[in-house]
Amino acid sequence: MNKGELVDEIASRAMVTKKQADAVLTAAIEAIMDAVSSGDKVTLVGFGSFEARERKAREGRNPKTGEKMVIPETKVPAFSAGKLFKEKVSP
Repeated sequence: MNKGELVDEIASRAMVTKKQADAVLTAAIEAIMDAVSSGDKVTLVGFGSFEARERKAREGRNPKTGEKMVIPETKVPAFSAGKLFKEKVSP
């Protein structure tokens, strides 16, 4: 399912126009991204949690030359599915 299909589904379930559904979905996604990028955790009970996690520095290899290199520490977005979501996917 892509964003357009999700907008269609939201519009039909919430009985709103596709334009309204798209605006709400876009606003929700932007709000989640803004919160996580500023270090907050976003929890949607039953669905899951979005947060930033630190990935430690590690040693890697340049695939072209095979030369060892250090991959620096970084932050990455992460999603953890909630209990209800996990149960729905794997009953």
